[in-house]
Amino acid sequence: MDNIFYSIRNGKNPKYSYYLKSYFLRLLPLKAICRKRLNKILAQVDTRSDKNYINDRVNYYNRLIEPVKLPEGSPHLNELKLQKKGKVYYFDSFEYLRYFPENLQWNYCFGDINFMPDTPSIVKSRPIHNQSANAILLNLNKVRHFIFVKDKIPFEKKMDKVIFRGKVNEGKTKRIAFFNKYFGNPLYDLGDTSRNGNPAWRTGKKTIAEHLRYKFILALEGNDVASNLKWVMSSNSVAVMPRPEFETWFMEGRLIPNYHYIEIKPDFSDLEERIAYYTAHPDEAIEISRHANEYVSQFFDKKREKLISLLVLQKYFRKTGQLEQ
Repeated sequence: MDNIFYSIRNGKNPKYSYYLKSYFLRLLPLKAICRKRLNKILAQVDTRSDKNYINDRVNYYNRLIEPVKLPEGSPHLNELKLQKKGKVYYFDSFEYLRYFPENLQWNYCFGDINFMPDTPSIVKSRPIHNQSANAILLNLNKVRHFIFVKDKIPFEKKMDKVIFRGKVNEGKTKRIAFFNKYFGNPLYDLGDTSRNGNPAWRTGKKTIAEHLRYKFILALEGNDVASNLKWVMSSNSVAVMPRPEFETWFMEGRLIPNYHYIEIKPDFSDLEERIAYYTAHPDEAIEISRHANEYVSQFFDKKREKLISLLVLQKYFRKTGQLEQ
């Protein structure tokens, strides 16, 4: 679990160490060495006992089956430049793209993507129920989204309450609907941390450690996925949410309701009933937390995550006719 980082202040991944490492990798003249090592790295999959698992994940992230041509004018890899906005997307893609020839072309959609691109593109997030192959997932903006915790508080020692902290402002329709329904209810500790939402909902932020004092933590989708879901599922608390509509490298589309998380209806109307049930049946809630922990553990192998990422990109360049099969 050496890919888990902790910030002393709030439990989130410290960006200073992320940027330090990223700038260091960018400045090192290692591209030629990386390209020479690529085939050797990828060949490792054939000797691994988890080969089928790796290939399954590669094909989940990259659904391209038939060959497809990229539009004329698609950018080359060497055209990817570091910009003031979206630095994390640059660094996270550069980490793996540096292993491939710079004359290769690609398309990408950086940011919170909740639609299907018109052409095969590298994305951080995509709709779950749209089976188009055009959205190819890569682990982007992982400094914000891939946070895991070591929770020392047993479930039975936590508070019998539901907590949510997050931005509840324009565009986040699900969160607004939830707050309209439940804000002020004494059973829930709710707060909007945005600066431009409803002033009546505005509260201060809470650290991850403060969240972990609660048995139930809401994971509500915003622009795309619920960014807190990964660390909630790595804790001894239980994630509570409607069935997700968007997914990332975390493969939210593979989560099983009431096995990995407590499912509530899209209109949140059964929330009180569901929380009352699992409060009265703590053994079942603990079992869900255990299953969630098991699910999260598959992302802890750094070497395997790197191998899967490189294979996703290799498949992308092969299916777009730029690398030999």
